[in-house]
Order: sequence, then structure tokens, then C-alpha cells
Amino acid sequence: MMKALLGIVIFAMSVCAQAAVSIKPLDPVDVDVFDLKSVRRGAGYYVNYCAGCHSIKHLRYSRIGQDLGLKEEDLRRDLMVGEAKLQDSLLSAMAKEDGEKWFGVPPPDLSLVARSRGAKWLYGYLRGFYLDPATPTGVNNIVYPNSAMPNVFWDLQGTQKAVIKKQGGADVIEGLALVDQGKMSPRDFDRAMADLVSFLVYAGEPAQYERLRLGKYVLFGLIILAIIFYRLKKAYWKDID
Repeated sequence: MMKALLGIVIFAMSVCAQAAVSIKPLDPVDVDVFDLKSVRRGAGYYVNYCAGCHSIKHLRYSRIGQDLGLKEEDLRRDLMVGEAKLQDSLLSAMAKEDGEKWFGVPPPDLSLVARSRGAKWLYGYLRGFYLDPATPTGVNNIVYPNSAMPNVFWDLQGTQKAVIKKQGGADVIEGLALVDQGKMSPRDFDRAMADLVSFLVYAGEPAQYERLRLGKYVLFGLIILAIIFYRLKKAYWKDID
């Protein structure tokens, strides 16, 4: 009984501690998977910054080419790495064992991350790294505290520090402040992360493009049926007063 109560107390304390990490709400993000230029740019950021550790095993290069209007030469120039083939999935070169050894946990596959976490969470996470010398990577994350992932976008974003204030006797993070700017301005970096999120939202459900194309025909068919049924109704009731 005492062990159970102790467990409940520890759990409650941990929840309170986690809740006190950050009071900054998630920022909105403008994600439009039908903006193909944005999704293409996001695919480029994934290949250059994420693919070394993270796979998207449920998406093939051929499907990307078909959906985003990219020819084989475009795919090979901008997205495909090494000896990858068109029918291959987007797989990371990192072995699961290496990821676990270097980061403590194997880097997750990103096929469904946008569907499980949501676009706003991803956008906040990608922009939410700040300096923290107490962690093995030297950074922490305002959205996902103690994340094992380093800030792979530091050269684009620069470095940030946490803005701390007291609340209820505890230190809380009310926001982040830029310490050193990277290659991009804050506005351009935010746009780049929105592009990456757009690509991950697309990767979570590539069939949404096909649904849009089929949806036009479905709506057209429903309109025709509505006209036919209306005429049938008029013909059926014309002699009934």
C-alpha cells in the first residue's frame, strides 16, 4: 500500500515538474500540403538534415516524384542519396544499434510523426532548441524537455537561450531569445521549418493528393445524381395534387 502511495506521489511530482518546464504556448503554423513548392523545399531539408538519422519507411522516392511532379533526374539530384533506387523507401543509413549507442534511444521513423504529434507540435519542437550545458548534447528543447536529439539546424537558426522567470516559487521558461543568428534570419528559418513540417504532414498521408483528384469526380457525380433524382421526383409527383 505504501509503495503504491509513494508511486502516486512521485508521479504527481513528475507531472508538476514537467508542467513547470515551459509556459510558452505552441505557435500556429501555416501548413499547406497542396503548396507543392513548399513540400519540395521541405523534402530537401529532410534529406539534408534529417535523413542521416530518421527514416520515412512508408514513403518511396517514386511516390514523391509522382505526387510532387518531380522527374527522375530531379529526384536523383535533390533527394536521392548514394545508390538508392526509385522504388526504395526513404531509409536512414544509421543502424538502430548505433542510434541507441550514440543517443540513448534509436531515432524514430518519421512516417507518422505528423499524424501522431500534430503540425503545431512539430513546428514548435523544430524551433524550440536552446542552450543547456547540463545535457549531453549541450541543448534542450522547450516543447520536448530532455530530448535526445541535438539541434541539427543550428547552422541555419543559430543558438537560443531560455528566458527564465519565477512562477509559484519555481523557475519556468516563458520563451526563447536568440543569442547568435545562423545563416537564416528568424523569419526565413521559421518558413524553412514550416516547409519541413509540410513535407512531414504530406509523408504521413500521401494519399491525400489522390483523394483531392478523386474528390472532384465524386462531387461531379453527386451533382449529376441530384439532378436525376430531382427530375424523377418531379415526374413522379406531377399527376398527384
